[in-house]
Amino acid sequence: MSNERIINHWVESSDKNFEDMIAIYEAKRYDWALYIGHLTLEKLFKALYIKRTGKEVLFTHNLIKLAMKSNLELDDEKVAILNTMNSFCIEAKYSDEKKEFYYRCTREFATEQIKVIKELRLWLKTELAKNC
Repeated sequence: MSNERIINHWVESSDKNFEDMIAIYEAKRYDWALYIGHLTLEKLFKALYIKRTGKEVLFTHNLIKLAMKSNLELDDEKVAILNTMNSFCIEAKYSDEKKEFYYRCTREFATEQIKVIKELRLWLKTELAKNC
């Protein structure tokens, strides 16, 4: 499969996850909405990595690592934001942290974080649209 088709696959899958995130949020499952939000971003980072490097996808869920390996410039604020996004993947998956994460994921918290996910998604799509 060509890199262009692989990139399109990641972007299309991310778009579907984005729709799923919104539906799950509307169902008031805020913890899982944020988990899927992380996945939405992860797939766009992977598409960008392939586009910029021409290499096979990295097997990691770490958004900061994906961003750095994709040669994205990250200021301290973006690193902090991505670090928060990374926590959604870990805290939603592992038993020890699930309960604490569930209680932290109020409607207000999830609403604010989804706003951030939407902003990051647009940023990544803009980066993907650039000729590298």
